[in-house]
Amino acid sequence: MKIPPETVQKWAITLSEQINAIASKYSGAALLQKKLKDVEPIIRIEDVDGARLVLDFAEEIERMLGSKMKSVKVSVKCSFLYCLDQSFFFRLWFRFDYFNALLVNTMDEEGNFIELGGEFPLEENEHFNKLSVNTLMSDIQVPTNVYNKDPNILNGVYMSEALNDIFINNFQKDPTLTWQYFGSSSGFFRLYPGIKWTPDANGVVSFDCRNRNWYIQAATSPKDIVIVVDVSGSMKGLKMTIAKHTINTILDTLGENDFVNVIAYTDYVRYVEPCFKGTLVQADLDNREHFKLLIEELHVKGEAKVKKAMKESFRILADARANGQGSLCNQAIMLITDGAMEDFQSVFEEFNWPDKKVRVFTYLIGRDMTFSENVKWIACNNKGYYTHISTLADVQENVMEYLHVLSRPMVINHDHDIIWTEAYMDSVLFKSKAHSLLLMTSVAMPVFSKKKETLSHGILLGVVGTDVPLLEVMKLAPRYKLGAHGYAFLITNNGYILAHPDLRPLYSDGKKLKPKPNYNSVDLSEAEWEDTEDSLRTAMVKGETGTLSLDVRAAVDKGKRPLFLKNEYFYTTINETPFSFGMVLTRGHGQYMFFGNVSVEEGLHDLQQPDLSIADEWTYCETDIDPHHRKLTQLQAVVRYLTGKEPDLECDEILLQQVLFDAVVTAPLEAYWTALTVDEGMESAFLGTRSGLMRVIRYAGSEKRVGKKFLTPVDKENLFTVDHFPIWYRMAAENKPGQFFFYVPHDDINKAHRQKKVELMQPCNTEYPGFMYDTSIRETNSIIKCGRCQKMFVLQQVPNSNLVMLVVQADCDCLLNSFEHNATVKCNRMKSQKIRRRPESCHAYHPHENAKDCGGACGIAVSLTLYFICLGTSLALR
Repeated sequence: MKIPPETVQKWAITLSEQINAIASKYSGAALLQKKLKDVEPIIRIEDVDGARLVLDFAEEIERMLGSKMKSVKVSVKCSFLYCLDQSFFFRLWFRFDYFNALLVNTMDEEGNFIELGGEFPLEENEHFNKLSVNTLMSDIQVPTNVYNKDPNILNGVYMSEALNDIFINNFQKDPTLTWQYFGSSSGFFRLYPGIKWTPDANGVVSFDCRNRNWYIQAATSPKDIVIVVDVSGSMKGLKMTIAKHTINTILDTLGENDFVNVIAYTDYVRYVEPCFKGTLVQADLDNREHFKLLIEELHVKGEAKVKKAMKESFRILADARANGQGSLCNQAIMLITDGAMEDFQSVFEEFNWPDKKVRVFTYLIGRDMTFSENVKWIACNNKGYYTHISTLADVQENVMEYLHVLSRPMVINHDHDIIWTEAYMDSVLFKSKAHSLLLMTSVAMPVFSKKKETLSHGILLGVVGTDVPLLEVMKLAPRYKLGAHGYAFLITNNGYILAHPDLRPLYSDGKKLKPKPNYNSVDLSEAEWEDTEDSLRTAMVKGETGTLSLDVRAAVDKGKRPLFLKNEYFYTTINETPFSFGMVLTRGHGQYMFFGNVSVEEGLHDLQQPDLSIADEWTYCETDIDPHHRKLTQLQAVVRYLTGKEPDLECDEILLQQVLFDAVVTAPLEAYWTALTVDEGMESAFLGTRSGLMRVIRYAGSEKRVGKKFLTPVDKENLFTVDHFPIWYRMAAENKPGQFFFYVPHDDINKAHRQKKVELMQPCNTEYPGFMYDTSIRETNSIIKCGRCQKMFVLQQVPNSNLVMLVVQADCDCLLNSFEHNATVKCNRMKSQKIRRRPESCHAYHPHENAKDCGGACGIAVSLTLYFICLGTSLALR
């Protein structure tokens, strides 16, 4: 049966008349337009100066991050001058206890506090995500695999005691500080404010501060690492299990400024990832996790010939150095084997001597010590370190030794480089999922021993740091100044995103499309994929200041709907950090701001009506500085400030002016909505403004309820947030002025028609067909062939709306159920080395370094007096 186009046209006109009549009646749009016309004389419109605004935002962020760096520097100064550099043995003549975070407030069966526990007052604190903390004291966390009364632990805990007062003083000077901490090279972790540490389900505390990115980056300069593992027949069983765990532990010590590859060898050499043959790849989380999966698949066979593997490793590192790739700093080979029998000295003579630019670290696996001297010789003659790993429990401590060796040049120079980490989700301290979803960065500095007798050994005492929630950073670029489609973002020197509304672009794993799992390795080009020439990314990575215009197809509503925008990008660097800041303004809605003056009295009256709320995630008034303000909602804070009850609150005067104006202009809607007779099927009416103000009325049968507390869970997803204006606001802002925008939630469509869900498609490694409606086409009809059947359709615009009516004849399933994966594209993406800005400093060599301290025995001579003091104290503490 043929579908007459004129019939569809009549249906479309009828639909247009009906829905526009309903929308006009229940929205109150005519009333709002009249009110705006009445106040037009007091409204002024201003252009948004993006070039000026981006510099203002960057200056605020620089000031905020600078205060965090200052706190860390103060803590390091304390550590250097007092806390950690005193004569360390006099205290051990008598007993010394401390608050162990795992044991605090724990009692025995008789009601007495257990050893290293004690009474440790805890109180729920809004600033620390409602966790119970002690803001008057830090406490100590020790991993399960470290003895909590080891003399080295007791020495370090005592010597770091003075940090407690420094942390408290830092917090008093800067109440926006969050966690402050000191991670010791011996394994203990001093955390302020103090908390009760919760072990995992097995009662184990696996957290080791020395594995954290902030510790590793602060302790060493960037590095190129080639991991070489023996997979010959002699490595079968437990040895191979230990070797795999050793590789994974080494990988965990790498970060985005490091480069890596993994080679397995027997009598021939093979790359665990053939795609990475002959090169180094960035050690971001994606690549590290990829290596770990491949390492699990390693199997043993054949006879070990280490010579070929070492030659290949030296070639990889030499090529990287010659081609200006990799870190261009430290280079090292990690040899994991149960023995080396052949004549290998010639390899080092050819590739590494006499300069010894590449350090070689050796890990002897298993209980057999037959070839230990050979394995140790390799490390000691190539400025590395030798360790023997006989059990899985030995892995962690032995792998950490290489970090101490790489830190020597920096320690000897006393170069206190300050580092910032990439973005990460840290769930270690939090019990619930809600608490764990805090994206943050950390700033840290190393702490060294100043004693002259240890200078050539370059002893690293630990790392001081603090966390900075990125949510707090991005609040310094207020949403209302950027408009419905505008946003701000931060990237690292590697082009990785620190903060961006689209943190989880989709990618293909060869089977299906899914969100990228790792927040801290999302490149700017994966989110701003219209930047096909990497012009924006390159300029920002280089730390430049400038602007760029792009025509953008923005995905909204969780990627289900497109918007076609003309975006202006403004970007600049954040001084004294490896970060660059960017912001987007969209032509049209984002280009202008308008202001209207109303009296505070009039605005306050309308602001306190029950149907009104403001965006709680926005900062109208800063409630986090004074602890007494932390329990106030933003609306409560605004009202108390404007009524003079809290004059000390720091508030955004421009935003307050806008929200007061919006409250006055939209006030008549509450009475209008309330007076309406409810038709069947009406659920709610709501309004939003650029200042984050919302008015809501919900119809429940004949009863009307007003206010935010009556919102459904679906409604709450469409509120103003720190990242986004609501989807209905964003799409309406791009609609034709004076015309209603009709928006049907995608999930509701699926429920109504019970359609099966289709995999969401976004830019990735895969090509796929896309269909877009051209608004210039008022009507069309055609036939779609689908396998052995065909369907006719007629499409007609619904007048005065954004809707189209689509009438389809026949029934065939034309859904796309599969797509082709391109392995070559995936390989190229994984090993690509985009432009990056390397850290400014590199500490790879120092002529005074004591390279003879290479494992197997202690390299520092200890006086007999000190020996007996330590021995006596150790016995006394048992």
